[in-house]
Amino acid sequence: MPANAEGQPDPDLRSEFLLRPDVVFLNHGSFGACPRPVFKEYQRWQLELERQPVEFLGRRFDSLMREARESLAVYVGADANDLVYVTNATTALNAVARSLSLGPGDEVLATDHEYGALDRTWRFVCARRGATYVNQPLPLPVESVEQAVEAIWSGVTERTRVLFLSHITSPTALILPVAELVQRARAAGILSIVDGAHAPGQIPLDLDALGADFYAGNLHKWLCAPKGAGFLHVRKVAQPLLEPLVVSWGWQPEQTTLLALDTAQTSPFILQQEWQGTRDISAHLAVQAAIRFQEEHNWPQVRRQCHELLRYARGAIGRLTGLVPICPDSAEWYAQMAAFPLPSCDAAELKRRLYDEYRVEVPITEWSAPGQEGPEDRRQLVRVSVQGYNTRRDVETLIEALTALLPEVGRF
Repeated sequence: MPANAEGQPDPDLRSEFLLRPDVVFLNHGSFGACPRPVFKEYQRWQLELERQPVEFLGRRFDSLMREARESLAVYVGADANDLVYVTNATTALNAVARSLSLGPGDEVLATDHEYGALDRTWRFVCARRGATYVNQPLPLPVESVEQAVEAIWSGVTERTRVLFLSHITSPTALILPVAELVQRARAAGILSIVDGAHAPGQIPLDLDALGADFYAGNLHKWLCAPKGAGFLHVRKVAQPLLEPLVVSWGWQPEQTTLLALDTAQTSPFILQQEWQGTRDISAHLAVQAAIRFQEEHNWPQVRRQCHELLRYARGAIGRLTGLVPICPDSAEWYAQMAAFPLPSCDAAELKRRLYDEYRVEVPITEWSAPGQEGPEDRRQLVRVSVQGYNTRRDVETLIEALTALLPEVGRF
């Protein structure tokens, strides 16, 4: 059973993971954690590759990746011919951003809650194309879906060519109302691109129903696949827009006999994006084992219990700080990861002392309110991730540590 008699995630599930027992690990959201049986399957594929590399990559690659795509497609609600495996969501979104024909006067609209690496990607691309990257303010606290949609959509102008959104934001851990915004973008002729790094495995997905033009997700985070497993889903009508980030044998594959690529059954989108030269695809092939692991452990129930434990953390941290939460107490806004406001403090010092003195691994993120960019205006938040291996005692240890450290690292 994945839960104990008290309705908490089962501490026995911790033994299924490779995490160090002396660390209170409340940071699954950053890089994930891989269960033992999934990691074992990952290593089995690595050994298979090394036993006969030419057969594995030269003859079996096409069929192995097709089977892996089909399994993932069922899980995320998509056509297997519309998605490809990538190393991570950042790589996928770089491929998308660099492919678009943006020019002077064009605008890419995002929120001011986006992941820093992708903020940098869009600034880099837009600077070289003469386009403008706009971080539309979404003030905290958010109060309703309608308020959030209107706040974001109010940044659309006649120059907006791309709407870029996180499905679940990184610094503030909010589930954004992407479905409504994607629908509006479609009606307005604006390309929609969704950073779903934190979504697969944490919230249910139906990518065909969502209808985003481009959707990138990580599988090494909440699905608990090995590091190096991510995907890019592209609507068929948008696939001709995408150029390969790496040009290799998948480009003009009919001109080579080096690889056993089924060009008759595989689309140019798959061929161009999937084959990127010699690489270890074991992480991609182990995704099926990750899906199976969660099915065997009744993961919908695990998710619900993790959410309830996170609600307990929300209440306890709120009572400690006396600060207003950044969103309503609802699964509509957060699932297994949430960010809670802290009194003004030295974020780096707090994070260091949490780990060095209490062995609590948890990120202290910072977020600036719209129009406030100075160091004194940055708000500190503790972003807590709860996965099936966490217990109430883990959360209590965090509370005890914050109680002791916040008075010592405060700025005022």
